[in-house]
Amino acid sequence: MKLRELQEKSTEELKRLYTDFCAKRQELNFKVSSKQLKNVREIRVLRQNIAQVLTILKQRESESNK
Repeated sequence: MKLRELQEKSTEELKRLYTDFCAKRQELNFKVSSKQLKNVREIRVLRQNIAQVLTILKQRESESNK
């Protein structure tokens, strides 16, 4: 996902996306361990998406505390 798309989403949507991404990451890790996943790059992209979502959530949290 693009960063701009993530920034336009509400906080609740971001939290839902975070849980979806974490579940997907766990599923991909299981596939890698059982050698069913051919494109390992998916995990890297997914980790980057998770980091972006968490960054946006932390920024919103710090803005609301000011």
